[in-house]
Amino acid sequence: MKTLGQVQSAKQDPLAFAKMAGGGNDFVVIDNRQGRVADAGELTRRICTPHLSVGADGLILIEHSPRATFRMRYFNQDGGLADFCANGTRCAARFAFVNVIAPKRMTIETDAGVVGAEVADGGAVTLSLPPPRAFAAERSLRVGERTIRGSSILVGVPHYVIYVRDGLWSHDVVPLGRAIRTHADLGSAGANVNFVTICDEHAIEVRTYEPDVRARRGGGDAVMRLGRGGVGVDGGAVGEGDVAGGGADAERDHARGVVRAGRRRAERRTAEGRRAADLPRHDDAGDDRRVRSRLRARSQSAEC
Repeated sequence: MKTLGQVQSAKQDPLAFAKMAGGGNDFVVIDNRQGRVADAGELTRRICTPHLSVGADGLILIEHSPRATFRMRYFNQDGGLADFCANGTRCAARFAFVNVIAPKRMTIETDAGVVGAEVADGGAVTLSLPPPRAFAAERSLRVGERTIRGSSILVGVPHYVIYVRDGLWSHDVVPLGRAIRTHADLGSAGANVNFVTICDEHAIEVRTYEPDVRARRGGGDAVMRLGRGGVGVDGGAVGEGDVAGGGADAERDHARGVVRAGRRRAERRTAEGRRAADLPRHDDAGDDRRVRSRLRARSQSAEC
């Protein structure tokens, strides 16, 4: 059986990876600062396949950057390169901090631009994102015999937001999500589709149809995840005057011209390994200082 390190060369040591979870997504994260991953698309398809390998929504590669603390590249489960993933970026920040690649406050180069990140003492990560843009409060789409009324907004990637009065969790939103995701009027990039119920002026509930989970969850399940979608929905709802904004997941910093997006729970390492055949070794998010201390000592020893 080939190890992950053999993706590039059979003579190299096995390639270490970590599996992390954040905001309902899970990712395989690899330190690729040495450039060992030659074909990231192939590796993503192999390692992210559920049941037959590690299984994940996507692959994150941590690499050197001349513009930021480090660069991350994110690949969807099918091997396609994506511009941005907020939940993945938070996991990348946590991984970089724990592995002494970055300090608590860092900048991360993504294909959607440079974003800021900060790791709190408890492990939760907050991102500083450019404000949502290209907001269209009224953007109707024709789907079959129906006219769907929603809003569109760009938060790293495009989002289409539909407001639902009730039954958010009982309706089958997958068929409509799939149809809107690839709608011709949204262009070749399509859009992630957010189904939203506004609870009150400070709270919303969201279900999101995302292309990167279609293969894994049998044709594109709609799952709750408040990453970039949460920022997009927050931006759309505030733009329409439905909510006050400034919640726990998306908070505007007008002075700096950014949106700080975070979560109450920490991004978690769920497994580590050196080849796809390894049984996962579960590791709670717990003591970052212990892990960083061990890695720093190893690094200093190597330098000597």
